[in-house]
Amino acid sequence: MMNVILRFLSVTLLFSFAISCQTEEETIVQDNAQSFLRNSPIAELLARTSQNPTSLDNVLDNSSCFSVQLPVTVIVNNQQITVTDEADYQTVQNAIDAFSDDDDIVNFVYPITIRYQNFQTQVLQDADDLDDVLDDCGDDDGFDEIDCISIVYPIVINIYDSNNQIANTVTITSNSNLFNFLNNLSNNTYVAINYPITAINSNGQTVTLNSNSALENFIDDSIDDCDDDNSGGGSGNNNFTTILTSGTWYVSYFQEDDDNETTMFSGYVFTFNNNGASTAVRNSITTAGTWSTYEDSGENKLELNFDGLALDEIEDDWRIIEFSVTQIRLKDVSGGDGSVDYLTFTKL
Repeated sequence: MMNVILRFLSVTLLFSFAISCQTEEETIVQDNAQSFLRNSPIAELLARTSQNPTSLDNVLDNSSCFSVQLPVTVIVNNQQITVTDEADYQTVQNAIDAFSDDDDIVNFVYPITIRYQNFQTQVLQDADDLDDVLDDCGDDDGFDEIDCISIVYPIVINIYDSNNQIANTVTITSNSNLFNFLNNLSNNTYVAINYPITAINSNGQTVTLNSNSALENFIDDSIDDCDDDNSGGGSGNNNFTTILTSGTWYVSYFQEDDDNETTMFSGYVFTFNNNGASTAVRNSITTAGTWSTYEDSGENKLELNFDGLALDEIEDDWRIIEFSVTQIRLKDVSGGDGSVDYLTFTKL
């Protein structure tokens, strides 16, 4: 009888321990605000921060899909130039600008080695190889690497299964590790950074980051320092106004708090007119609206308003994070609870 009781107590204790461990594990990952998916804004920002820089040499290859490994020799307007470092890119640009009636084509002396965003390399033997690579690359989205800041490694990332429980933990030790880790994530896998982490800002200073929101703000605020071409544009920025009022747009991404709500705007086509009027059309139904830009506390804003309630979720004064001829990235931080919304327009 005593043995039966002891076995019962042992089983009960083991069961209680298992339940306790399960409860503890769920508690560890309960803060869903710190987990994110592959297509979330923070994942895209981290990928651009950790990728191999590919836009610095666009004067050579006219593509942000890859970079050309230096040294390399090029011929521009019958002038042979050996490019050994980044300073020589200006020499190539000067040769291009020297004449107004030439073809401005940069011809490589082959073979050359290129390096993709994921740090993989490929040797190209001739111009046909280069054309094949460029065809495979497709069009640039206009948003380049964010290379004037850096993450201090190692960092630890927790991987979650569909039940939001820790499935694995990985240690990231380099930019290439981080970029390829994010690039290889499946669409339904949640990951979370183990904070705090440290980073180096554009002034070479070390900063400590304790949350996703702090990391997002750190990278977003660095975009202007890293790439002036894609900086936010306010009321005085004619380039932004020209882009906004050219063509039609659709919502390619909308995040409210921590939820992806892009499908709410599926089928809408937006047009922004020079007079400050806008329209949103879906299923032959037109919703009228207005838009305006202004500067507030050093931040460039785009204010959107629409008639009725169908589009009230994007009626706000959005901060313009960055823009290109094909995409506009906007962000709003609530003055109440500090929740963050993201809105991205992509040109049709």
